[in-house]
Amino acid sequence: MEYIRVTKDNLEKEHICCAISNNKDVQVSSKKAWLADRFDEGLVFLKSAERGKCFIEYIPAENAWNPIIAPGYMYIDCLWVSGSFKGHGYSSELLSECIRDSREKGKKGLCILAAAKKKPFLADPKFLKYKGFEVCDEADNGIQLWYLPFEQDTEAPSFKECAKHPHIEEKGYVLYYTNKCPFNAKYVPVLEETAGKNGISFKAVKIESRETAQNAPTPITTYALFCEGEYVTNEQMNDKKFLKLVNG
Repeated sequence: MEYIRVTKDNLEKEHICCAISNNKDVQVSSKKAWLADRFDEGLVFLKSAERGKCFIEYIPAENAWNPIIAPGYMYIDCLWVSGSFKGHGYSSELLSECIRDSREKGKKGLCILAAAKKKPFLADPKFLKYKGFEVCDEADNGIQLWYLPFEQDTEAPSFKECAKHPHIEEKGYVLYYTNKCPFNAKYVPVLEETAGKNGISFKAVKIESRETAQNAPTPITTYALFCEGEYVTNEQMNDKKFLKLVNG
């Protein structure tokens, strides 16, 4: 597989989304704007030449948009291989390149979010375990922090206290999200409109800075939906899924 590293220089012309083919789509432009501001912070976006069907995105953990304590580690935002591209070893190739690059940059190891059982938009725990990752922390909602140290006896990363016990004081449905995932540019407004039409108490909180993200009340900042103060899901929803959730 041929891979391309996306940079400021080629960002506009490269296809960066796993599912959206139109580079002018608001979902793609929102993600690209987010990426553009992260490259100077050490973010790496490595993708296949096959229109973004395989990619890995990682950043020094100190600059990650998640409430983690992982000095010296590299944090993997996303490792994605879609559809017919699965089963060909591309995930392993991308991870191997991340490991090589991170070692070269003097990092202690890698860390990434997952759960005991595979959840949408999170890494596959079976794959992580196969590659030598271990769980180093877990929040009350089952979201886990996995890590792969490069040397023995390396201090493990952990969640900040604000993320270990996901809870907020606000009532109704409250969604925390960022532009890390392009789908949010389309589906967050859909939820806002659906809630308004159906008289559902709903508030969308867009996280727009690293500092805010690193102190969020949830391990997952890309998309975290709460109801009556309790964490519900990290899965992006359309109007039908949202109404189904609300109506039980």
